[in-house]
Amino acid sequence: MQNSQDNLKDIESLLEFYRGAGVDCFLGDEPVDWVEASARQAAQRHQTPPATAPGNAGAPAQAAMVGETRSPSAPRQLAAAPSRQPAPAQTAVMPDHETIASARDLAASARTLADLKACLETFEGCNLKPTAKTLVFGDGNPGARLMFVGEAPGREEDLQGKPFVGRSGQLLDRMLSAIGLDRKDAYIANVVPWRPPGNRTPTPQETEICKPFIKRQIELVNPDVLVFLGAASAKNLLGVQDGIRKMRGRWMSYALQDREIAAIATYHPAYLLRSPLEKRLSWRDFLSIRARLADH
Repeated sequence: MQNSQDNLKDIESLLEFYRGAGVDCFLGDEPVDWVEASARQAAQRHQTPPATAPGNAGAPAQAAMVGETRSPSAPRQLAAAPSRQPAPAQTAVMPDHETIASARDLAASARTLADLKACLETFEGCNLKPTAKTLVFGDGNPGARLMFVGEAPGREEDLQGKPFVGRSGQLLDRMLSAIGLDRKDAYIANVVPWRPPGNRTPTPQETEICKPFIKRQIELVNPDVLVFLGAASAKNLLGVQDGIRKMRGRWMSYALQDREIAAIATYHPAYLLRSPLEKRLSWRDFLSIRARLADH
């Protein structure tokens, strides 16, 4: 029974990946040239209908009834071929040094969070943007002393345009409530602001191209305490290599140009949903976060 459920989850994940990548229908095993098929159909419509079949007066020949000669590899109903041409696929962007430098300059030009969001909305250097539905920029109080940073948005976040609004976000809300806080007391963002297709892990190249924007976002929020949800965001922004088990609960520093921000990593809420026994360790981390906020 468990294997059946696992197989079903695997199939659902695969279909979700296809949908995120833009695949919305299956045509068949053989490729079909719709342009050639439409031209052939148009030519057949302008041909003179064949004469009545001999020996069957008044009854049109089968070809005249069908109005076309169907090849084995052609679709069943050529009349149903889509009239619009598919949009040209966006050329993949390789995040070379020039592209990363461009992202860095664009992020540095933002003077407010609204400016930074506008920069991301016009930025075309990340290959995740065309497959995502929305830009997931940030949520909560931009003037808060506490900031959370995750790795990348998921399906619900992509639909609503806000970080941590799915099951993981609901758990994060309960964890905040347990220490007497809520979203009005924190600001939440992700390293990567676009959802990867099928909720896959962002590639190092995708993360690198988005890093200047999250760094500028942290500078503009300028919190007193920075919390990394999961190892991925901490590794990308702190440059540490330890796993989350070694890293969590240990206070570190995140350097700005003019000061150091107290930083800590804890388990990602999505991991806690899969491993509820680890919530006791996250509870310790959140108590430490509350104490650090009280000291400032």
